[in-house]
Amino acid sequence: MRTTLVLYKNEEAGILSQNDDDTYTFAYNETWLSVPNKPPISLTFPKAQKEFHSKFLFPFFYNMLPEGSNKLMICRQHRIDENDYLSLLLATAQYDTIGAVTLVPK
Repeated sequence: MRTTLVLYKNEEAGILSQNDDDTYTFAYNETWLSVPNKPPISLTFPKAQKEFHSKFLFPFFYNMLPEGSNKLMICRQHRIDENDYLSLLLATAQYDTIGAVTLVPK
């Protein structure tokens, strides 16, 4: 299992995991869930539910991945397999993302 911290405006909101069977799990941490004014990280991850499971990388995170020639360049530069989405996310979504969510190694 591989995991990464999911930050919302630089505060830890939860953990994204790639399980041994290549499924994915996103789970809010207890602190984030217990504070009423903390928003969900996405409409697709409501705070009413603690854990989310998927056979594929969740669309919310998949849409953070680079595409085309940018993806190829980053994969070559970091020696990442083009289908290793979690490693690609960690290489690209740590610092400069379009939204408030970033991912950092755990």
